[in-house]
Amino acid sequence: MENTFVVYILYSASSGKTYTGMTSDLITRFHFHNFKSTKGFTIKYRPWIVAHVEFFESKMEAMLREKELKTGKGRDWVRRIILPKFNSVV
Repeated sequence: MENTFVVYILYSASSGKTYTGMTSDLITRFHFHNFKSTKGFTIKYRPWIVAHVEFFESKMEAMLREKELKTGKGRDWVRRIILPKFNSVV
């Protein structure tokens, strides 16, 4: 399989914050968000849980979706659709 790109939403249960990102290696990126990174937004709200992922065949598609999710409309979708489903499982 060729490169697959992932748009992901992380959730911090302790703060209620979310983080949206894009990568071609979700496991490694998740590890950095939770353990390795020494600066940036995500270190303040550890630990993170993967709440949602979407897969794309092209980097451009993934970048466009990530950008969309970071708009007001996208953040609203995360709050209305993703977090209630996720919170009901936790």
